[in-house]
Amino acid sequence: MKQKIKIFIDVLMTAVLLALMAYQVVGDVLHEWFGTGMLVLFIVHNILNYKWYASLFKGKYKPQRVFSVLVNIAVLAAILCLGYSGIVMSRNVFAFLHIGKGMALARSMHLAASYWGFVLMSLHLGLHWGMIIGLFRKLTKGKAPAAVVWVMRVIAAAVAVYGAVLFIKADIFSYMFLKNDFAFFDFDKSAFAVFAEYIVMMGTWIFIGYYIAKILRLFSKKPDAVTDKNEIEP
Repeated sequence: MKQKIKIFIDVLMTAVLLALMAYQVVGDVLHEWFGTGMLVLFIVHNILNYKWYASLFKGKYKPQRVFSVLVNIAVLAAILCLGYSGIVMSRNVFAFLHIGKGMALARSMHLAASYWGFVLMSLHLGLHWGMIIGLFRKLTKGKAPAAVVWVMRVIAAAVAVYGAVLFIKADIFSYMFLKNDFAFFDFDKSAFAVFAEYIVMMGTWIFIGYYIAKILRLFSKKPDAVTDKNEIEP
């Protein structure tokens, strides 16, 4: 039951993340409410996976685990920055707090952390994508034809490449490193196109995260039980 709740929370967080990125579709008010919801979901996610924090000082730190921990800590930092900056900038949900100071810093922090958060959370999904593949294998009882498996791999690679093109075309790196002070939103683009593009870009980083995990796993063919178990969450 707990595992099903975890999966539900993770799926919901992914959907909310996409809604947050599609600012031009949802608008200012919904963006704030989605942001508040993401913060709440993130807190719940961490409570459900509290054992991961206790495990940080247990087991061996092999390459895959080191990378996973670094990504998780970076995600935590991004969410904290987004939570703080979002509250400072709020004109709706937290307007009652009347915070007037630090607006310029909050804007820059929110811009960079938004896109870093998108990339890092997508990488995080990629590091755990093997679990999703495992569930798929259970559903098909490992009987999926080899041709289907290869078609899926080709589609995944195509999505990753196209997502990378979109990511570069949108100049997202300039937002992540604050080379641009303001994000550009195309309000003439349809909601379907906006969500589709972010899903594809998310697919790129999931693909990268998944294969980074596979490559790093090669450095430790016999991972210890504690490391293996605790790399999975949060």
